[in-house]
Amino acid sequence: VQLQASGGGLVQPGGSLRLSCAASGSISSINVMGWYRQYPGKQRELVASITIGGSTVYADSVKGRFTISRDNARNSVHLQMSSLRPEDTAVYYCNALLHGLVYWGQGTQVTVSS
Repeated sequence: VQLQASGGGLVQPGGSLRLSCAASGSISSINVMGWYRQYPGKQRELVASITIGGSTVYADSVKGRFTISRDNARNSVHLQMSSLRPEDTAVYYCNALLHGLVYWGQGTQVTVSS
């Protein structure tokens, strides 16, 4: 599985961005897909994940502001981010769990600044 992330950029506080992650093959059998973020010098942390059945998990810091969704027909997973804050500034990575293996896409930078 190859994952290609896109949609990062610079946005003002309170603004919105939509991240997308396209998989090279069908994602219908991928158990869990998720978005992580990484601050400089820190480990990656979970932002949100979605199971094959559509169950979602969110980090407390993004609940009510971010929404994860997956489109099995288009082999993609998305992260809609609203009410963005400067502390959301990080490199965001999509990942996939399939048959016990974890796959990562390349990161996409999200910068929230006025």
